[in-house]
Order: sequence, then structure tokens, then C-alpha cells
Amino acid sequence: MNVLVTGSSGQLGSTLIKQLNGSDYQVKLTSRKKPEGIEHFEWVYSDLLTGEGIEEAIKDIDVIIHAATSPIKNSKMVEVSGFKEFIGKLHHIKHFIYPSIVGIDEIPFKYYQQKYEAENLLKNSSIPHTIVRATQFHHFVENIFISKPLFKRYIIPGNVKFQSVDVSEFANHLIGLVDKNPQGRADDFAGPDIMTLREMAELKININNEPNKVLSISLPGKLHKSFSEGKNTNPIRKMGNITFEEYLLNKMV
Repeated sequence: MNVLVTGSSGQLGSTLIKQLNGSDYQVKLTSRKKPEGIEHFEWVYSDLLTGEGIEEAIKDIDVIIHAATSPIKNSKMVEVSGFKEFIGKLHHIKHFIYPSIVGIDEIPFKYYQQKYEAENLLKNSSIPHTIVRATQFHHFVENIFISKPLFKRYIIPGNVKFQSVDVSEFANHLIGLVDKNPQGRADDFAGPDIMTLREMAELKININNEPNKVLSISLPGKLHKSFSEGKNTNPIRKMGNITFEEYLLNKMV
């Protein structure tokens, strides 16, 4: 089985690389930036913005795990227009695995709306595919919201909820789909616990024995409301086992 991992230099892509090392698959990697430590894999430069390198990357490939994404810069072109051009070239692909995000059809955030548009492009194509949504990764929640205190305070929208999941568990789940038949829209993959951001910040403070405090603020608008209501969670799909607490403890080892 010839497997291509796009976005191989990103967080999910690099985690997939680690778990695919030593597998029986013939693995090819593609991204704009060459990852480090990939001596056992073939790497091909490609750019979803321009289409450069795409033909070479997908040559002789059976299964694609599409970890390429761009939530901040050129997101519309990468997630939608570039993606449309990309999948238009995949007439020979047996299985296209698309990692997505829980709640993107209900949360009014531009990047999420673009991911949802990409899902629909894939659904309306003739490509055999599996779309699997995950909740936010542990490291994402920490890095975005509770990485750096300001004046010894984590200033957060404390009633916002997350059901964060470990990226390695989701990567393993995606790899497990390679040998399975395409499922269309698969079941979500969510973390083991639903916590408010305030609870997550207080947990970090306690584990690291920090002198910091939590300052919780309420924000107006539909985006904040959707996260406070837990639109980004799925309580019946607690597939991950590694909790946010265990993630924090593992960082200390």
C-alpha cells in the first residue's frame, strides 16, 4: 500500500510520520517545508497554493492522509480553492482520509467554515473518502489560551469548553483507517473529558505549582457563545484515553 501524508511538517503530519516509521506501508511525504529526521521516507515538495509538485507527490499513491492545513495564512486558498484543484487530480486514489474538526458546521469561525466547505467538496466528488472530525488537540488549547500568563494571570474566556484530545491518539486512529474501506463521514474522535478553559488553566497551575492566577472574562458574540455551549465537543464520542492532565504531566517527564 502506497500512502501519502500531506502537510508532513505540521504537528499532525510529524506525529503521523513517527507512527508510520517501521510500518509495512510504502510512505511518501509532501509539504512545503522538509521535515527533519525522515531518512526512511521519500519526501516531495508541493504547494497547495500554486499546485507545484502535486503531480509528483500523488504519483503511484493508493491512500492519502491529508494533514495539510493553513488556519492563519492563505487559509481560503489552501483549504478551499487549492484543495479543490488538488482533489481534481486524484482520479486514481483508492482512499482519501480527511482529518477535520468537530463542530465546524455550527461554529461561526472563518477557518472552520472553510474546512466545512472542503468537506462538502470531497463529499460531492467521486473520490472514495473518509472524513473524520476530531476535537482540539491538547497542545493547541494550551499554546493558544494558557501558554503565557500576563502579570501572573491567565486571562481567558473561562466558560469556554474543550474536549481536547492527544494528537498521537488521533494520528493512530487515522492510520488505522488506511486498510479499511472508505466510510464517507465517519464517527467523531473526541477526548476523554469535557472541561472549561478555566478548569484547564487551574489544572496547569496546580500541576506546575505556578504562582499564577486565572482571570476569567466573558466575551460577546456568536463565536464565544458556540464554544461556551460546547459546539466543539461530542460527549458520546469519548474515543481518546489520554487526558489533559496526563498530557501536562507527560510534559514534565
